[in-house]
Amino acid sequence: MQFRPLHDHVLVKRLEASEERIGGIIIPDTAKEKPQEGEVLAVGPGKLLDDGTRRAVAVAAGNKVLFGKYAGTEITIDGDEMLVLRESDILGIVE
Repeated sequence: MQFRPLHDHVLVKRLEASEERIGGIIIPDTAKEKPQEGEVLAVGPGKLLDDGTRRAVAVAAGNKVLFGKYAGTEITIDGDEMLVLRESDILGIVE
C-alpha cells in the first residue's frame, strides 16, 4: 500500500531506540517508552493559505526529526507502524 500525505502532514517512521541496561535490569518491551525520533518518509505539498497559495513544508523525505511525545496519529502500513504528523508537531530536524 502507498500513502501520500495531504496538506502539511508528514509520514514518519520511528527510529528504534538503543537498548540500555543500567545495573543489569532489563525493561520489558511493554514498559519501554516509544522513541520520539523518526525518519521522514513522505511529505505533503504544504498548507493551503487563505490567498490560495501553498506554504511549503520545512522538512523533506530522509530527514531525521524529533516530535512531541503524544503527537500524531499511529497507522500501520504493510505491517510497519508509522506516524502521521502535522508539520507543527515536529520540534526540529536532527543533523
